[in-house]
Order: sequence, then C-alpha cells, then structure tokens
Amino acid sequence: MTDETFTARPNLSGTMGAVASTHWLASAVGMRLLEAGGNAFDAAVAAGFTLQVVEPHLNGPGGDSTIIVSRASDARPSVICGQGPAPLAATIAHFEALGLDSIPGTGLLAACTPGAFGAWLVMLRDFGTQTLRSVLSPAIEYALEGHPLLGQAAGVIASVADLFRDEWTTSAEVFLPGGAVPLATRLFRNRPLGDFYLRLLEHAESVSPDRERQIEAALSYWYEGPVAEAIDRFCRDTAALDVSGRKHHGLLTAADLNGWRPPIEAPLSTHYRGYEIFKCGVWSQGPTMLMALQILETFDLSTLDRNGARFVHLVIEAIKLAMADRDAWLGDAADVPIAALLDPSYARERAGLIGDRASMDLQPGRPNGLTPVVPFSGERRGAATYVPGGGEPTFRRDTAIRDTQRGDTCHVDVVDRWGNAVAATPSGGWLQSSPLIPELGFALGTRLQMAALEPGHANSLMPGKRPRTSLTPTLISRDGKPYMALGSPGGDQQEQWSLQLVLNHIDFGMAIQQGIEAPAFHTDHLVGSFWPRTTALGAMTVEGRFPEGTIAELREMGHEVTVGGPWSEGRLSACSYELEDGTPVIRAGANPRGMQGYAIAR
Repeated sequence: MTDETFTARPNLSGTMGAVASTHWLASAVGMRLLEAGGNAFDAAVAAGFTLQVVEPHLNGPGGDSTIIVSRASDARPSVICGQGPAPLAATIAHFEALGLDSIPGTGLLAACTPGAFGAWLVMLRDFGTQTLRSVLSPAIEYALEGHPLLGQAAGVIASVADLFRDEWTTSAEVFLPGGAVPLATRLFRNRPLGDFYLRLLEHAESVSPDRERQIEAALSYWYEGPVAEAIDRFCRDTAALDVSGRKHHGLLTAADLNGWRPPIEAPLSTHYRGYEIFKCGVWSQGPTMLMALQILETFDLSTLDRNGARFVHLVIEAIKLAMADRDAWLGDAADVPIAALLDPSYARERAGLIGDRASMDLQPGRPNGLTPVVPFSGERRGAATYVPGGGEPTFRRDTAIRDTQRGDTCHVDVVDRWGNAVAATPSGGWLQSSPLIPELGFALGTRLQMAALEPGHANSLMPGKRPRTSLTPTLISRDGKPYMALGSPGGDQQEQWSLQLVLNHIDFGMAIQQGIEAPAFHTDHLVGSFWPRTTALGAMTVEGRFPEGTIAELREMGHEVTVGGPWSEGRLSACSYELEDGTPVIRAGANPRGMQGYAIAR
C-alpha cells in the first residue's frame, strides 16, 4: 500500500500492538493493557469500559455493543452480539394501544435488555487473559477522580439541561453539578457509576479468586442480581417524558434480563478483490456493506478519479440499492433471504440498475422472486427534525451546528503482536437518551426505536427479538489471516463511511490514515433507522474539500447535494497487521474530525 505524506495525523506503525478509538483516553488505556501483557481482547474491553465514562453522550453501560473478534489461530472471526432483545411486554399491540405509530427515540419505552456489559465480559472471559479488576479499574478511576469533559459532551448536556431540570431530575443530579452545565475541559465525575462498578467488582472478587468465576459472578450480578432488580424497579416506578410529548413507563423487567447472555455467532462475509470482508449478521446493517461491495466489484473503480463525480456517483448509487435491500429484508428473523442477497448474480443484476442519473426512488430487489416491503417508506419522507436526545443525531439538520454534533456512538479497534484483532462499536445508553437510574449511574438505551410497528417484516417488533441495529464493525482478512479492524460511529452513515475506507485502501492503495482523511460523503436516500424514521430521496452530503467541479457535476447528474464542512463526515478508526520477514508490522489510524479520536501504535 502507498504511503502518504500530507495527512493531518501521522501514519502510525509499530511491532507490539495498536489501539485506535474515538477518544484518546480509551486508546491510552487499551495500550496500557497491551503493555502489561494483555492481548487485543483485554485491551478492547478496558478501552470499552473507559469509553462509557469519557464519552457519556455517545455510549453507556445500559447500551449495546457489537463486536467482531479474530484470534490469529482462528480460521474465521466470531461475532459477539451485545444487541439485547426487546422486552417480553414489547408488542405492536401495546404501542398501538398507546396511540403510537413509531417507537419514541427517547425515554423508557425503547429500552432493550442492556447488552454492552455482557458483550465486553463474554469477550474477556472467552478470549481475554486479564482479570476483571485490571479492565475495570481505569473506568472506575475516571468516574470517581474525573476526566476532562469533552466540548461536545458539554454541548449535549447544555442541549438537554432544561429537560433534566424539569423532568429527568435523576440525570440533573449527575450531569448538572451544582445545577449548572459543566464546563468543557474541566474535570467531570460520575460518582454513582464509579461506586456501582466498585460494588460489582468487590462482589465478583468475593465469590472466587478465579478469573473466569469472577467474570461469571459479575455477569450474574448484572443480569440476575441487583442491576436487573434496579432496572425493573426504575421502569415500574418512573414515567419518563419522551419525544412523543408524553410520559411513559418502561417495559423492561428483571425477567427480561434473567438468564440472558450475548450470543457468539458466525459472521457473514464476501470476497472483494482478494480480501474477505466480515460483518455482523442479518440483525444488523452489516450485510449492507457486503451487498454494496459486490455491486461495486463489477466496476473498475481504480481507473476513476477518487474525488471525481463518477466515483462518488457509483458509490452513492450502490449504497442506495444496498440500503433499500437493508430496509426491505434485514432483521432478526430466520427467513431473511441472505444467501440470495449475497449471490454474485444478484449483485450483477443490481449493478445494472445504476445509470448516469441519480435514482430518486427506493429500489429494493426481489431476491428469490420475493416481494419487498419497506416499513415507513410511504409516510415520513423529508428531513428529520432534530430533538435533543432523540434518535442518533450524527448530523443535526441546521447547518450552523452540523460540524459540532456527531454520532452518538463510539468505536475501538485493537491489533496485538500475536495477530489477534478486535473491531467493536459500542453505543446507546447515552446521557441524552433516557433518565439516569440513580443507584447505577447510567441510563438505559433506546435501540428498540429501530423496530418496525408493522407486522410481517423481518424487523417487525416482537418480544424477545433484537431490533435491527445500525452498529456495524468490520474485520478484513487477507490470505486467511486477520488483516484489518475498522469502524465508525454514525448511525445510517456508519456503513457508508466504513465502505469508503475499504475502497480507499483496496482500490486506491491509500494507507490507513490517508484513507480515513480522504474527503468523504454520505446519502440520506434510505429509511432512517432512528426516530422519526424519515427518508430524503436523492439527498447526499459531501465534504467541502471536494472540488467545485465534482459538486457541480453531481448536481447535473440529479443528486441533491448539500456541501458540509471540510472535515464533517465520519469518525473512522482502524488497525492492521502484516508480517514482514517474519516480524509483525502493525499500523493504525484515527480520525482528526471531531479532534478527540486517536490511535496509538508501538
């Protein structure tokens, strides 16, 4: 791959290991675990718990985490699904009785079984080597002793301060210390969260000196013990104001948590120009990238100008087709026609729909001759209205603050000296999504808003069923070995920005950092995954660094182009592993957009 001189961040490389994440403190914590002799899985868990504390507006303990892991010795990676299922009381009829035609994006109604904690601990138990104390201690320290508050976090707190004061008073007690919005860069503490994790750790260590038994004790403390009981009590006793404008109790009970553990599953994959790309299953939007790559493999992208209109047009149109199939077919159901959707002949058929003009229609295909159904597609077309805390506002619609409010999600990648690799995307349970549970110090997630309240669809709401998540880490192998871990926050844009990094690296030979920093773009020509589930047909956004000629030509092709800030698209990070003369060479990169993500390699 080619080197690149002119990047905002250096092209990092080393021989011991690398960590890249959306916050420099999490990256540093992960590297600390690697230096202490831990492997990539230990480092990712420590970084993940740290992200819960230092990016509280982007993820939390009550949220979700989807993880792809690969041991150097494994023939194929594994997926740890930290996307919890819907409560047993969550039925379409229940929401119809409430007079709701979509699940509110804030409050308590949209809470699933919290999966992030379980996913991190299952990875530590089955793939890691370190103790529970070693991976939890940094997060506890930052919660109790404080961490410099991000400017974006302070801004999010300010946007929901009145809601906290008037309605979500338990959140105000932590996030409005002394009644005021905390100042950016000043030390911020979440003592209830730190105290809770200390109690959990002390309980686990009291059960056994054995590492794995301690992890099992912690899982039981969460899913069958005091945590489940506190969540049950809070959902029963609290009616929380949500984006519907009304107050609702939560549906989650202790019975929903009891006995649940994150499943370990096989990934889906496709081959692309000599590489194998692995993604999470049909319960995620992961297959969307695989479908888009198969469509794009029918074109010789390397002959095109990477910043030219033809390249951008082809990628956007491929994404539109893949997203239409996502919205029509994907969900946590046994009858998803995934084999047909990933069949090369189907991809060639879909590629034939791409012309010289921008498509203005949702065009799901007919795999196996089936008739597609796209929930929400006929009712909510147009731009979404931003509501503080609602959905996942990767971009607010008013341009004045578009460049300062990014995705309510985090990401971490780790590669170690042995060739183990992790790509993890934690999200949900952020401070603006739901009121804080006081004895736990965290809020519940709102992922259930992604489920459809229309029957007969793979993503239709059902008790015990996972909503189709937007969380979508990526792992790439080469010659049957783990090669690269990557991902980005960004809701419906996650897959789009990750796809562009894959193309930049494979088709244009860009080094990781160069590929991350290359001018990026996305389309909103899809059914939004988050409340209020809108569609903006033909709409796309490009960074202002694209040439004026490219932007003008895209508009001539029929695209409705919005020009964003010069550094406004995505928060990618990535790590890679190669052997050179038998010595590991590990590379890493992180996004300068947002000025908080960093990579470390040594």
